[in-house]
Amino acid sequence: MSDTYSIMEARQNLTKFPDEFEKHPEKNAVTVTRRGKPVLALLSWELYEAIMETLGVLSDPEMTESLKSGLRDIKKGKVIPWEKVKKGLDL
Repeated sequence: MSDTYSIMEARQNLTKFPDEFEKHPEKNAVTVTRRGKPVLALLSWELYEAIMETLGVLSDPEMTESLKSGLRDIKKGKVIPWEKVKKGLDL
C-alpha cells in the first residue's frame, strides 16, 4: 500500500522520495491527491520499468501465449529441475 500526500505535501517532499524508495523498497509508490482524490502516482524507476515491461509482454499476442503456455506447463509439472539445467550447461 502506498503512502498518500496532498499535492502541496508532495511538492514539499519531492526530493525526498528517491531516498525513501531506496530505503524502503516495499514502498515504491506514493499517491498524490487533490482535494482528497487521487490524481497522480509517483513511482520508483524500478517499478515504472517493471510495469512498462509487463505491458509490453501483455500487448504482444505471441509473447502472451508463450507466457500462458509456460504457466500451463508448470501447472502440469512439465519442468526441468534447476540442478539438471545447470549440469547440462556445465555450470
